[in-house]
Amino acid sequence: MAGRQRLAAVAVVALLASGLSGCGGGADTPATPPGSPTPSTVPATSASPTGPAKPTDRSPHGVLLSAQLAMQTARRAKVSYRLGADAGSGPLFWQPKTALQIKRVGPADAEQLIVVDTVAYQGGDAATAARQGGRHWERFTVAPDPDGHKEIPYAGLIDLLNPVEALAAATADGADAAFVGEEKYEDSTVEHYRVTTTAEKYAAAQTQLTQARRDGLRAALAPGGSLSLTLDLWLNDKDQLVRLQRTGNGDSGRADDSVLYTDLAGALLSAQAPAEADTVDTGVRTVSPLAR
Repeated sequence: MAGRQRLAAVAVVALLASGLSGCGGGADTPATPPGSPTPSTVPATSASPTGPAKPTDRSPHGVLLSAQLAMQTARRAKVSYRLGADAGSGPLFWQPKTALQIKRVGPADAEQLIVVDTVAYQGGDAATAARQGGRHWERFTVAPDPDGHKEIPYAGLIDLLNPVEALAAATADGADAAFVGEEKYEDSTVEHYRVTTTAEKYAAAQTQLTQARRDGLRAALAPGGSLSLTLDLWLNDKDQLVRLQRTGNGDSGRADDSVLYTDLAGALLSAQAPAEADTVDTGVRTVSPLAR
């Protein structure tokens, strides 16, 4: 794998997504809107996305640009995360539609969170069923942003988990990237890169987000990253991000976040809304950018 670091190579990675009904694949069809009588799902793709050729620039900056392209192509993965004291795991879709299905780490009957585009479902536990007359899920949306755009519930959490956003920050102007070395990770060898930035620069690099989303992301990162924010990124032999760690210092604390990415572009990953009969519509809620 050391040769990969030094040689200019062009490789095409074929990422296959099956056409199974109800499986995730980042389809172009929108999620089912709130109030629909049928559950919404992130459907499977109808075509197999092909990964872009790796750039011949194998400098740290060039490799991280290649990783950004690789993760844009992957579109989805299973994530296992720890954000401060909060932890959870489940499938995440970041392109072309956003979807998330998270089981929080905790008691066996811990609350779950599902986000399908602009609709969220929270519950799946005994406490919710007791509160809602036997129904296990509460469905809700969030208010539009100041410009009138429909917002994604728990966008703050999704932005902290999104690997493409992390790599956008890692390759932004002014970010200082360095190759740390090759390391063993599970059953393979990965390349470890380190980038120094700040919470403000991390958020500013997300030009695809609305201003409200960027402000929320900065607010989420600032307590432990306003002074300095270090990104450690581990890439596999396809330049895909398999591990992300954020550490830093801020005016009111320290950052210590970790996200693992597995089953990249997995054909069987899905994020499916619960059955309508097991759901209560609770209308519009306010969700803080700091909500986990």
